[in-house]
Amino acid sequence: MSTLAHTMMTAARSADSGLVGPGGLDRYPYAEAPGVDRVGVPSWDATDPELGRVGRRSAGSRGRGLHGQLVQQLGQMIVSGDLGADRPLVPEEIGQRFEVSRTVVRESLRVLEAKGLVSARPNVGTRVRPVSDWNLLDPDIIEWRAFGPQRDNQRRELSELRWTIEPLAARLAAGHGREEVQQRLVDMVEIMGHAMSQGDALTFSRADAEYHSLLIQLAGNRMLEHLSGIVSAALQVSGGPITGCDRPNEASLAHHARIVEALAAGDGAGAEAAMRQLLMVHPEVERVVPAPREH
Repeated sequence: MSTLAHTMMTAARSADSGLVGPGGLDRYPYAEAPGVDRVGVPSWDATDPELGRVGRRSAGSRGRGLHGQLVQQLGQMIVSGDLGADRPLVPEEIGQRFEVSRTVVRESLRVLEAKGLVSARPNVGTRVRPVSDWNLLDPDIIEWRAFGPQRDNQRRELSELRWTIEPLAARLAAGHGREEVQQRLVDMVEIMGHAMSQGDALTFSRADAEYHSLLIQLAGNRMLEHLSGIVSAALQVSGGPITGCDRPNEASLAHHARIVEALAAGDGAGAEAAMRQLLMVHPEVERVVPAPREH
């Protein structure tokens, strides 16, 4: 096993145990079975039954500090519809019910405002904004939608978007001879292969996410590169339409390797075709975004 593969395997296991290396981003997986209560949440003995119920159900400690936890809790409540559009959010009430300071509440609401989930106006206060105002490309909102009532729509939309973005990125990447990036792609395939042989799904998924991010970077299109976070978010949410990246197997690994080979040969059409094979679009997605006709 290469040094790079060993490093990623070690990092993945550390992250899985809750340990974060220097400069690492502490993000915990958020998939949970419906109806499972999480622990560690301050009890909301609210006069508002709806708000109290949601507060008790919302996320507990995710290792992101009070500010991150509150953003997570309120964000989920808004995206799930438990806090509907135009619902007023009173900072004092939030602070009391979550047992956090005014500073934490204020900073959390600012983050949610930047995501388009809430708006704060003089003499009106802070209110929940309608879905049409949300930044639906924000990775956090993608995650919250993927595990909320709109999970099926979110996963379908992500699959459709990947179907549009990644084959194009693969074709464009074949025209850019950035050897260091192509070598990194080779490394990711090696890591995925070793992780699969070890039954290490976490390392496989992390290498897979970096692979797809690198490929979009290699395309040399700044606007496509800006969308790489969407692809990463799509790879992190599970349970949607199955693609070649959702289940580690030999066929998936072979398609990843075939893309790299096509890139090295400068074969844009081959890279695009291999990416389409990898995605193995779910029938529902294929009906919406059909494959291009052969000429």
